[in-house]
Amino acid sequence: MKRGNIRKARTEGGKRVMIARALSKLGYCSRTEAEALVRAGRVSLDGRTVTDPTAWLDLAAARLAVDGKPVAATDRVHLMLNKPRGVVTTRQDPEGRPTVFDCLGGFSDVHISPVGRLDMASEGLLVFTNDTEFAQALLDPETHVAKTYHVQIDRIADDALIGALIAGVEDEGEFLSAKSVSLLRAGERNSWIEIVLTEGRNRQIRRMLAALDTACLRLVRVRFGSLELGDLGKGAVRALTEAEVEALRRDVGK
Repeated sequence: MKRGNIRKARTEGGKRVMIARALSKLGYCSRTEAEALVRAGRVSLDGRTVTDPTAWLDLAAARLAVDGKPVAATDRVHLMLNKPRGVVTTRQDPEGRPTVFDCLGGFSDVHISPVGRLDMASEGLLVFTNDTEFAQALLDPETHVAKTYHVQIDRIADDALIGALIAGVEDEGEFLSAKSVSLLRAGERNSWIEIVLTEGRNRQIRRMLAALDTACLRLVRVRFGSLELGDLGKGAVRALTEAEVEALRRDVGK
């Protein structure tokens, strides 16, 4: 994080936001953490302590500090991780299970958050960034950014199953459907299918399959928008290239 004399936070000119949101947008911490810092009296705005996390400020002109140290916009960080199975998508786990942040190595000291989640049993491509607006755009249902999964199931996928996944199912009061489904390969007792989603409901694929009396044996996300998992090793992490970030921005119309 850039420190020094208190300086004006740099972002979109004249943009008014609440103070907790400002700390999040600048990449200092999450909005929840920011709210706690403000309520604890650790945040100052233009030299005056603020304890109301809903206080408004002009992000182009405000001078923010936490514990007396200035907060300025951090460099944007965009990473991808090949999430292993058995790892939870959270910063800290009360049960002591390994988390995705344990995989980040030298990137773990940067305040970044995962873009969406993969459940503990799922694997594959997980994107991290400290650009909260970019992350929200990638997850916004209105942008329809596709996520592609390779899924092993406990039966041979036939036209009826594929059609039912595309047509959609009702589960716990929610309508769940896939944009597309195709057979990748089949063995004697199980098969691999490719499922593309443009929405991100909790455990959506597992719930859809369960509603159709089909067990999910393995689930791997291989693509997020234009970004592909490729040959990144399991548990490995790397920074996205500028071209990859720009392609993702095009995916959401930015």
